[in-house]
Amino acid sequence: MRKSLFALAAAACLFTGMAQAQSANYAIDPTHTFATFEINHFGATVNRGRFDKKEGTVQFDKAGKSGKAEVTFDVTSINTGTPAFDKHLQSADLFDAAKHPTMKFVSSKFVFNGDKVASVEGNLTLLGKTAPITLKANQFNCYDSPMLKREVCGGDFEATIDRTQWGMNYGVEWGFAKNVRLVVQIEAVKQQ
Repeated sequence: MRKSLFALAAAACLFTGMAQAQSANYAIDPTHTFATFEINHFGATVNRGRFDKKEGTVQFDKAGKSGKAEVTFDVTSINTGTPAFDKHLQSADLFDAAKHPTMKFVSSKFVFNGDKVASVEGNLTLLGKTAPITLKANQFNCYDSPMLKREVCGGDFEATIDRTQWGMNYGVEWGFAKNVRLVVQIEAVKQQ
């Protein structure tokens, strides 16, 4: 019996070591990562913009169905295609880029459906305030990149947030929408 318990303990240690070995670190590929936002403009049109500068890391364990992500977006890199609108978005009325030059998403949980990531729960820090959001995965996949010769994992995620939760109240009294749709396409490259 002592040999059986020893063998069982050794197997458990080996399994634990294998499970930990499955976790890998990934770096955000900024050329394949895009964060855009959309907000209704008086029911007539939809204003859209993006953050051109972003960086971050991901820890991902496919076998253990877990992960961590931390992505920072440079608010000073807002790009709507209209410089005057970009300047207003960066002003104290909205993103207040002078005081809060970045916004950050830090995950707390990866939710799986089978072997695929279904959503990522976490916290968004914007204007110095942190609140929970869930990014729903519209698609997710890992593949061996023929160009990089490394594994790349990524997905297309979205969430709708109430911007007033972070204190971004500009224009609400005039009828500007509170809800903002975030769309995040992200790819991260496995690190050696």
